[in-house]
Amino acid sequence: MPEPIFYVDRSDIREGRLEEVRAAMRDLASFVEEREPRLLSYNFHTDPDGTGMTVVALHPDPASLEFHLDLGGPKFRAFGPLITLRAIDVYGDPGEAAVRRLHDKAALLGGGTVTVHTRQAGFSRVQLVP
Repeated sequence: MPEPIFYVDRSDIREGRLEEVRAAMRDLASFVEEREPRLLSYNFHTDPDGTGMTVVALHPDPASLEFHLDLGGPKFRAFGPLITLRAIDVYGDPGEAAVRRLHDKAALLGGGTVTVHTRQAGFSRVQLVP
């Protein structure tokens, strides 16, 4: 059984663009919720001072992440003028194809780093949806 994929990305919000970022977050979250029933969790957060944004997602498997990248690609572009991506961190094995696509996403949104963290020990009690 595939392991879940934990996805975290962090971005700087460009000066004066916070309200546009918030609107884009709501739009993307609604879009994804309607179209990706397998995605277990998808949340946007802003820093207390409104200068940074973090996205946290939980995918049941690598196929869910790849589907999200396919579906969300055009929507991600809307963030280009609003943010500068600093980093994408993936916990679990997303597969080589997804890693290449994550590098493309990072380049599109500001050139941040992509790091895949390999689980060494632990367990998950996440109830995966079939």
